[in-house]
Amino acid sequence: MDLSGVQIQTERLSLVPITMEYKVDVFREFQEPVTEFVYSKPPTEIGETEAFIQTAIDGLKNGSNLQLVILDKQTKEFLGCAGLHELGKPDPELGIWLKQSAQGHKYGLEVMKAIKDWADKNIEYEYLRYAAVEQNIPSRKIAESLGGKIVKECDLKNLVGRTHHLMEYWIERN
Repeated sequence: MDLSGVQIQTERLSLVPITMEYKVDVFREFQEPVTEFVYSKPPTEIGETEAFIQTAIDGLKNGSNLQLVILDKQTKEFLGCAGLHELGKPDPELGIWLKQSAQGHKYGLEVMKAIKDWADKNIEYEYLRYAAVEQNIPSRKIAESLGGKIVKECDLKNLVGRTHHLMEYWIERN
């Protein structure tokens, strides 16, 4: 299933498939402190961002990865990225990051709820996985607001060498 045409609208946001049009925004905004609680490392050159976007575009086309850009519905301002990864498995994984200036406005919950609603209507799955670092309370609140239950915990070293205590939530279909 080609997902490159999927667009999701919320009250305040537009979620659109990622394209190279957003490479400068992604490169500029996916840096510390935004990346503090993620597994990935911030890109050091634009080519790394281009490679990420190309992989995401390929995943959209082959139906394995719904990678979306988050835009303010009114201004079209870039706010971050979100996705549903490993489609086709019984437990796809939700993911999101917001640029620093977009944090604290409850966009994360709005986006994750919209993607879960899309998943409930469009794909088969047993549960959605959502990983959050224990200290990242806003991220944990997103999972808990969607009915997520902690099923696994572990310490994980990310690609910059920082170890975090990770909580994996399972969110059941409605």
